[in-house]
Amino acid sequence: MLKGFKDFILKGNVVDMAVGVVIGVAFGAVVTAMVKDLITPLIGAIGGITNFSSIFFTVNHSKFMVGDFINSLISFLTIAVVIYFVVLMPVNKITEKMRSGKRVDPTEKTCPECLSSIPIKAKRCKFCTANVGK
Repeated sequence: MLKGFKDFILKGNVVDMAVGVVIGVAFGAVVTAMVKDLITPLIGAIGGITNFSSIFFTVNHSKFMVGDFINSLISFLTIAVVIYFVVLMPVNKITEKMRSGKRVDPTEKTCPECLSSIPIKAKRCKFCTANVGK
């Protein structure tokens, strides 16, 4: 039972995913701090409100922290913009270049009789001996 668990944990995909999650959380914390400490005061300097987290309203002695929500929303939008422009756009451009690039000549072809893969230069299929030469 423990051997199976150890094999599962040490698979490359699990470790890569764990590293990605840890880096994602750290990145989220950095962006949240940037929004709280840099962007919000900048917006506040322009709009007159220096700290969004102090914005709230009360209903029946319940405090609704609208400012914290605004900070979180700005953090989310900042992360989304960074992911789009730094990750998705470059990956899409690379993928597009790979798809529109020169095609590499295949090294194998399919036998029309038995549908097996055979070398491109073969004149006969090595499986069914059908004549496939040109």
